[in-house]
Amino acid sequence: MRKLLFVLTSLISVKSLAVARFPKPDFTSGYEYPDIVHGLPNESFWNVLDVVLLVGMMGLVVWAAYRKRSRAVIFSMSLVSVLYFGFFRSGCVCSVGSIQNVIIAAVDGGYHLPLYVLLVFLLPIIFALLFGRVFCSGVCPLGALQELINVKNFRLSRSVSVTLSIIPWIYLAFTILYAATRSQFLICRLDPFIGIFRFGGDIGVMSFGFVLLVMSVFVGRPFCQFICPYGALLSVFSALSWKKLEITGKGCVNCALCGVSCPVDAIRAPQSNRTKEERRKGVRRVIVLSLLLPVLTFVGAKLVGSQSDALSLAHKDVYLYELLLRQEANPELEEPLEVETFHAMGGDMAELKEKVDAVRSDYVFYSHLAGALIGFVIGFKLMKLSLKRGRKTYEISMARCTMCGKCFNYCPQNLKTPEK
Repeated sequence: MRKLLFVLTSLISVKSLAVARFPKPDFTSGYEYPDIVHGLPNESFWNVLDVVLLVGMMGLVVWAAYRKRSRAVIFSMSLVSVLYFGFFRSGCVCSVGSIQNVIIAAVDGGYHLPLYVLLVFLLPIIFALLFGRVFCSGVCPLGALQELINVKNFRLSRSVSVTLSIIPWIYLAFTILYAATRSQFLICRLDPFIGIFRFGGDIGVMSFGFVLLVMSVFVGRPFCQFICPYGALLSVFSALSWKKLEITGKGCVNCALCGVSCPVDAIRAPQSNRTKEERRKGVRRVIVLSLLLPVLTFVGAKLVGSQSDALSLAHKDVYLYELLLRQEANPELEEPLEVETFHAMGGDMAELKEKVDAVRSDYVFYSHLAGALIGFVIGFKLMKLSLKRGRKTYEISMARCTMCGKCFNYCPQNLKTPEK
């Protein structure tokens, strides 16, 4: 009992001394709480490591493809990419998503583009100009994940394949539109694999990602071929590449095995195997399509531009403004949370309208630009289908080739042992 009383007495004494020593602060004398700043983790080390690995892995792919003609090295890069860039680094910041940051930096002088993001965007393009789509081979975690589970490849006709290849350009056009107007990061929002890498996310987008993975078992890289906007950009630079990839350095024997092995149908068969077309007929068709190209560009600009008001609803200010107008017109409706918050924060309708007018003005310009890009691509694809360049052997289409290296293992010329 004495011990209990002693403990209680001691606690009371300590408390009284503490009160006397540390009196409560006086908040009536203009005292303001200090701003609490939480330090961010230092990402510089990981960013540097990302860039070093990016360059190193693409360099290894170039060596494996151009010097060794070895798929084994390229396949091992796919494993490293999925494990490091995919699951460990959670797929972000990736070269595909960096398109949006670069677009904002291009249209907004006040936006600071980190050097790391700029390098992640530019380095694969530089390699594409030099050696082709090296990044797509096994360095990009999105393509690498599809490559690792690909077993069989069902063939699509060239016309269907070219038609589907317009989708990445449509995706890119709307990515430019929404990023330039500061509405949303469309690529990040719709990335089908980011939820898989992070083990969680939007259930609809993740489900689409799983569907793509199932398709990847039977179709070579469906996301890379028919969805990826960055792949569309790389295809242009790769078509202009300084070095052109060859399946073998010993001379093609037209065995057709490489064409069967290619998962993305990037190997073109010899034209000598087909019925030759009259030259005058082919030239006439190309001239007609060349004249049609600016028409399709103009029509695309007008069609998408006419929907600028509807498209602008993706911007939060425009969406809020429309909600406010609807609420004013129908006061009996239940007030949405956004409207309630706007009024509670003392929002100014005139000020909001001024912002909305500026946003809609931007949408008029960028929606026409997006439509023009889509129309131009459609016209260009039609021209590409009409061109029939002569080939005597099997050749790689640098624009389509993802440099997976499967054709190296199928070519009998690569399997020959040198004569002693």
